[in-house]
Amino acid sequence: MDFIHELLGNYMLVCSVISYFAAQIIKILIGLIRDRRLDLSLMFASGGMPSSHSSTVAALCISAARLHGVSSSVFAITLVLASIVMYDAAGVRRQAGEHAKILNKLLEDLTSGDQHRTEEGLKELIGHTPLQVVIGAILGIAIPFIVPIL
Repeated sequence: MDFIHELLGNYMLVCSVISYFAAQIIKILIGLIRDRRLDLSLMFASGGMPSSHSSTVAALCISAARLHGVSSSVFAITLVLASIVMYDAAGVRRQAGEHAKILNKLLEDLTSGDQHRTEEGLKELIGHTPLQVVIGAILGIAIPFIVPIL
């Protein structure tokens, strides 16, 4: 019981988890508005608006700043981590998604007459546009100012 209490009292962890789930819920709401259907699989999907990766690490970073100060080692570590994750989300992972689109198109063209094709294509939505990363970061920055320091 003490473990659960301590875990729920971890301000940085709580802010990060809330921020992740807030971003994923926003993805579901955007999907509901856009597609006019409730797609709960978006709760654990990567890619899309806003970036839950960016939201999570931004919340971690800002909660570290609020709790330990900007001159702390904890803040420095989380800032570097957040920078790498956001760069990766908008850069490397986005390019991997673009490559997947091209490979899926090539596979479709090569097998267009093949009735026996059963392979699924590569996942294309794995990265984020810079705007999705920025919106995710803004959400992550806001959450620690909403969640009180315990």
